[in-house]
Amino acid sequence: MLVLVAPGQGAQTPGFLTPWLDLPGAAERLAAWSDAIGLDLAHYGTQADADAIRDTAVAQPLLVAAGLLSAAALGDVTPGAVAGHSVGEITAAAFAGVLDDTAALTLVRRRGLAMAEAAAVTQTGMSALLGGDPDTTVAHLEKLGLTPANVNGAGQIVAAGTLEQLAALEADKPEGVRRVVALKVAGAFHTHHMAPAVDALAKAAEELTPADPRVTYVSNRDGQAVASGAEVVSRLVGQVANPVRWDLCMETFRELGATALIEVCPGGTLTGLAKRALPGVPTLALKTPDDLDAARELIAEHGAA
Repeated sequence: MLVLVAPGQGAQTPGFLTPWLDLPGAAERLAAWSDAIGLDLAHYGTQADADAIRDTAVAQPLLVAAGLLSAAALGDVTPGAVAGHSVGEITAAAFAGVLDDTAALTLVRRRGLAMAEAAAVTQTGMSALLGGDPDTTVAHLEKLGLTPANVNGAGQIVAAGTLEQLAALEADKPEGVRRVVALKVAGAFHTHHMAPAVDALAKAAEELTPADPRVTYVSNRDGQAVASGAEVVSRLVGQVANPVRWDLCMETFRELGATALIEVCPGGTLTGLAKRALPGVPTLALKTPDDLDAARELIAEHGAA
């Protein structure tokens, strides 16, 4: 059973879309999406520097567009389940047929703008903690006033809060944590700092006409499969201010009987987590079109086409 997953913010790197635009129809598709949302995705995906694509309002639509382009390059594939980390949930909603591509990109453009506006109110950020006991780590974060914004499993929790709180964390790591790594994001996503973005996204969601998922859609709120398109959209709205439970998503993949996992462009983060949390399950990250042949072989063995 094949699982198709989409990464979240921070996975983008300068120029990462360049090789994908050489594929037939990719440049035209990206240009149409750019016109629809008023953002030059080709420029940001091929020419912009790291600071430019770190901007939340740019990074989020860029990531969804990359995921959709790379998935389309796989051909007509029907995975057994789909899921996305943070903004990747919108990509996954398109994979599942809940939203069409243009609706997904329109929603994520509104999401990125709203979250960037919320992040500008207070200087905030996020840091990944590697190693340690989850319960001990969460208790320590709460003592410092930080939120465990991403509980990723495989020994990784991401803390979010003000820059002062994150500096205190650097100086006072939880017991057993090996490293604290600052993430390339522009705010404390999935925390109360993003509450203003929830209202803006709720208004944007009123314009959508979601369909029910065609395949199993696993929500990162609690790792549960969601069968209603309206419920998927409701969760997309609320999740901007609530923690991501990727650990529970991976538990659900295991319970569903996952036998392979493919992460769409810019892949790497979620396959790394899966290698540790889902031993024995083959994984593949779509980083460039050079990975497509290996992905198709995995699909032929584990997925329905």
